[in-house]
Amino acid sequence: MSANRFMFATGIENSYPNIVLPDGTTKRVDEMEKTGHYQRWKEDFQLVRDLGIRFLRYGPPYYATHLGPGRYDWSFADDTFNMLAELEITPIVDLCHFGVPDWLGNFQNPDFPRYFAEYAQAFAKRYHTFQFYTPINEIFIAATFSAQYGWWNERLASDQAFVTALKHLSKANVMAMQVILEVQPEAIFIQSESSEYFHPEDPSCKQLAFFLNQKRFLSLDLTYGFQVSVPMYEYLLANGMSRQEYHWFSENQVKARCIMGNDYYVTNEHTVHCDGSTSASGEIYGYHVITHQYYRRYHLPVMHTETNIKEPHSVDWLKKQWANVYRLKQDGVPIIGFTWYSLTHQVDWDSALREDNGNVNALGLYDLERKIRPVGEEYKRLIAQWKDILALESYGLHFMD
Repeated sequence: MSANRFMFATGIENSYPNIVLPDGTTKRVDEMEKTGHYQRWKEDFQLVRDLGIRFLRYGPPYYATHLGPGRYDWSFADDTFNMLAELEITPIVDLCHFGVPDWLGNFQNPDFPRYFAEYAQAFAKRYHTFQFYTPINEIFIAATFSAQYGWWNERLASDQAFVTALKHLSKANVMAMQVILEVQPEAIFIQSESSEYFHPEDPSCKQLAFFLNQKRFLSLDLTYGFQVSVPMYEYLLANGMSRQEYHWFSENQVKARCIMGNDYYVTNEHTVHCDGSTSASGEIYGYHVITHQYYRRYHLPVMHTETNIKEPHSVDWLKKQWANVYRLKQDGVPIIGFTWYSLTHQVDWDSALREDNGNVNALGLYDLERKIRPVGEEYKRLIAQWKDILALESYGLHFMD
């Protein structure tokens, strides 16, 4: 890949957490099934190409591909990735998206990191030409929704459960990067992480808001081996992380091969209330300000890896997000890509996938009948207008030459 090629991207939504239904049964929520992708993947890939997009956040369902220790079913991955190659669409390979195979249980399982690394290595050997990876999507959200809010997978709600999920997800992420690099030394890892901010409602909330604004960094702190603050170190140790586990991350990080992917939605900013609760604040600072905070912390190249909003606001939101991205670039932040997520409308994200209602969420570039939406037309126009201009500008990403 040329260091001068800006990465306009989209993604195929492929969440698959386990939830509990009202009758007490457990169900896996597979977004690729709900949106019809398993039947229409050839059509979906052609739609990506038709938009002028050459980068796709995409991966096979981990839970259905990793059948057991050393056992894999590559049939769907072979078919889909072969077609992406034929269409000259570069995958940003999404290996784990909010869930694990049933035989691994959930994110509380201490064996998850080594088995996930085994899977990542097997994948890299089979598809050895692939360069771009997101080993584990949105670690902070996966740990929060599964082990702090009690919504998905292990459905626990405690600081200890959160820290356990966080350390296992972060370790799995780092171990996967290590083994992929053994197979593909030119691999580049684009973390896709939710960029959050917590606003105190009044002065009495300042201390909790400060704590939460440190906590939001933990997944990237661990992944990049960044030294956390004293309050965060004490929080991790008080909730089950050992000193040895903490120092493992600084001793094993592969930050030099990373691009920091920042996801931003209108739900990413929060108000902290005096009773200790939080609520959605809506957009106050926006992507530019919050991503600057993350960039000043890690000093890594940046990619806007997810955004969307429901119709009829999607076109205006796309323009706003792009203006934020371009302003960051003008300010000297090495931002190398932008993503509208996802290609098609989604299903049941209005309940954060906690309920199996079949509600269609009008968030995509195309609807579920694969008809282009106004935001799809606008994104196609934006790409055509900017791709050649941005291709002339250098980002200083020497590892991408």
